[in-house]
Amino acid sequence: MERNEQARQGGFRAAIVALGLGVVVALGQPLPLAAQSAAPASFAELAEQVSDSVVNITTRTSVSSAANPGLPMVPEGSPFEEFFRDFMERNGPGEGPQQRQRRGSALGSGFVISADGFIVTNNHVIESADEIMIEFFSGEELPAEVIGTDPNTDIALLKVESDDPLPFVPFGDSNAARVGDWVMAMGNPLGQGFSVSAGIVSARGRALSGSYDDYIQTDAAINRGNSGGPLFNMDGEVIGVNTAILSPNGGSIGIGFAMSSAVVVPVIEQLQEYGETRRGWLGVRIQNVTDELADALGLEEAAGALVTDVPEGPAAESGMQSGDVILSFDGNEVEDTRELVRRVGNTAVGATVPVTVFRNGEMTTLQVTLGRRETAEAVPASAPANDPVPQEMLGIEVTGLTDELRAQLDLPEGAEGLVVTEIDEASPAFEKGLRRGDVITEAGQERVADASDLSDAIDAAKDAGRTSLLLLIERAGEPRFMALPLDG
Repeated sequence: MERNEQARQGGFRAAIVALGLGVVVALGQPLPLAAQSAAPASFAELAEQVSDSVVNITTRTSVSSAANPGLPMVPEGSPFEEFFRDFMERNGPGEGPQQRQRRGSALGSGFVISADGFIVTNNHVIESADEIMIEFFSGEELPAEVIGTDPNTDIALLKVESDDPLPFVPFGDSNAARVGDWVMAMGNPLGQGFSVSAGIVSARGRALSGSYDDYIQTDAAINRGNSGGPLFNMDGEVIGVNTAILSPNGGSIGIGFAMSSAVVVPVIEQLQEYGETRRGWLGVRIQNVTDELADALGLEEAAGALVTDVPEGPAAESGMQSGDVILSFDGNEVEDTRELVRRVGNTAVGATVPVTVFRNGEMTTLQVTLGRRETAEAVPASAPANDPVPQEMLGIEVTGLTDELRAQLDLPEGAEGLVVTEIDEASPAFEKGLRRGDVITEAGQERVADASDLSDAIDAAKDAGRTSLLLLIERAGEPRFMALPLDG
């Protein structure tokens, strides 16, 4: 999500993400409330209960700008280029226009979570700020310091010092919020000061652009400046942090997103304790299981996370292999890759957890001791697998790797596999994404040494009554499983 910073007239910071014909603007937004069978007669009591804990946030940032912004930009090579260069040398420093500092300001929202002054907001609200000022509902203002930030979830933790205990609000269980539940949003929309809006939880489990996304969608009015504000359930508990809206014009059209408290609470706990996040790390590359991949793997349904590569790390040490399908992590079923990433990230570094995988038609449980994602080394690319003899089958022509092909494909010395040298663009293989230059390293979860191995794997899959064959291919150093249709 690309974040936009705006600073004047009810200044605010906003994040905008292109979505079809609209854009997602990072601002606060309303989300689901506790289950209610009918609309409340009024939100007044709830607003009075929590308003003292909601804050407006003003930031100030030094921004460099050219002292002479009126000079025209001249294309390189233009006949005017030399003229304007001479002009600037006569009228300004030889290195170009002078730089001067100007002050930018931005507005956002937040909420107090403890009597000793911890405050939650969005990272994009305070990012790069030199000064952060907190304004309370009473009108009191206090400076804040940044305790820690997490750009991955767009969450920041601030701290103010107060002589008196501060009113605060608790987090609630976002997982208990149902589509249709009432919710209330509070914040500082468009710099207009404290404001309340209400709506319902429109959807759950929305993802925008991050690996850890778990947004509550709401139709409560959210606008620029609401970023970082709370989304309350009807018990006065925070179940989301208003972060973004979907809008074609930058204003609320009833589609807002709040990061769920299920994601926010673990992040805040780590920022309080360490000043940074410490997420669990499994150490695998994964992809979602499609219906065709499930058929090729022998799975009854398309579920779990398919492991495409196991570089050195926690998973490799536990015995996990490429081609395993992770179906359960720490006792919880895994529906897809996004869920696995969230569960692993929310698990303590150093914890040993059971991971159930589907391998060669059987269930296997591995014990994995998680590492830390933030300090994990970059995942290296895996290598392929075998020899030559061109052969055509199912609309593709393959040949074993030679030193010349390894050099052309920028593969390491000794890399093995089958290179797709030709492919019929009318074939099912092409339709499914196979391309010239792809290196097939496995077929039917078996290494391929030459074209005959691939042919044998195709025959074995057909004999087993399967409609597709599972291939592990490597493209530009990235491994990926693909289900090759057998009706080509």
